[in-house]
Amino acid sequence: MTGRPAAAPGSDPELPARVIRALAGRRLTVATAESLTGGLLAATLTEVPGASAVVRGGLVVYATDLKATLAGVDRELLDRVGPVDPEVGRALAAGARERCGADLGIGLTGVAGPDPQGGHPVGTCHIALDGPVPALTSLGPADFAAPVSRAAVRAACVTAALDLLLRSVTEL
Repeated sequence: MTGRPAAAPGSDPELPARVIRALAGRRLTVATAESLTGGLLAATLTEVPGASAVVRGGLVVYATDLKATLAGVDRELLDRVGPVDPEVGRALAAGARERCGADLGIGLTGVAGPDPQGGHPVGTCHIALDGPVPALTSLGPADFAAPVSRAAVRAACVTAALDLLLRSVTEL
């Protein structure tokens, strides 16, 4: 599965609760590995009552070296493509799933700004899901109204992650 989030950031305040209900209804657990969102996805999920039944944990791997040491991302991959890449998102998701013992792992990597990073513009975000049906979605600068703010990028990436998670769980 690939694609854009179905809803604009903030357009569905019930999205986190819908994700938690969907996971609980299928008896699935989830873990996160977050870079640019710095734990915002895990915090958003755990604000929902009942989240403790489905959220196993989360890794905040803001520094590139922690992507390898905490989330298990291959150092050679990081050296070859850098920290902002769809494959790194996939590896983060797999690392979260494995290291937290969850049914699903979701990884987020990208550039929140204010400056580009490694040749990637602000607003670049790769969100991957590891589980029975792996999935990936990406955002880019064109998905944001100018000027792009750090807060808007982080919020949109969390919304896109929630949407990807909900669509994937619903398809299982």
